[in-house]
Amino acid sequence: MYNYKNIVLTTLFSFFASCSLMLQAACVDAVVLVHGNTATPASWNNTYNYLISKGYSSSDIYRPDWGSKSCAACNDHSGSEETPVRNALQQALASSCTGKIDVIGHSMGATLAAQQIDKLAIASQVNSFVGIAGAFRGLLSCGVYPYNVWNSTCGSAGLSVSSPFLDGLYGTRFGQKVYSIKSYSDQVVCSTGSCLVYGIHSSSIWGENASYSYVLGHFGLQTDTAAQQYQLIK
Repeated sequence: MYNYKNIVLTTLFSFFASCSLMLQAACVDAVVLVHGNTATPASWNNTYNYLISKGYSSSDIYRPDWGSKSCAACNDHSGSEETPVRNALQQALASSCTGKIDVIGHSMGATLAAQQIDKLAIASQVNSFVGIAGAFRGLLSCGVYPYNVWNSTCGSAGLSVSSPFLDGLYGTRFGQKVYSIKSYSDQVVCSTGSCLVYGIHSSSIWGENASYSYVLGHFGLQTDTAAQQYQLIK
């Protein structure tokens, strides 16, 4: 009887230990994926599917939908563009079983996500921030503020070099770990023939832990680097 009880107790212990390990393995940071100007949440499908294949559930992944889809020049980092991203960050934090989130933004979505992290003062709760093809130092095609600023996207709340918006972000930390993914073939960030703003690639983020360069276009940087994105947040 004694040996039988020991076997039962050992079996039960092993069962509950296995369940505990499974629960631990299933607990991951919630992830917020912020699309670029005029894009949609579906632009993250490659990343979304890759995360699902690595054990994330659909409830772990937030893809806010922001901005006009028909007027790229109308979108900036002020007003209605902010709300969906801010809500997604707050919802992800509230539901994350780790108490932390990871944030990946593409193009203008990277600077918009960074702005909302700063406004919400949640950088300490962001485990990894990944900016993909962002214009953190401005777009040369938008001019240098306030000169040659020709639309909202390039305006004071936009991506002209040294805009009040970008100057207000400069030096801010957006997460415990910060990464950028960039290209010298980026047809948006490098549309003038140069990717450099004051000698630094515009997609590079101050104080970043690492930066990764690919020979990809602006949109390929988002769709074709899912494995790298996962490595940076896992």
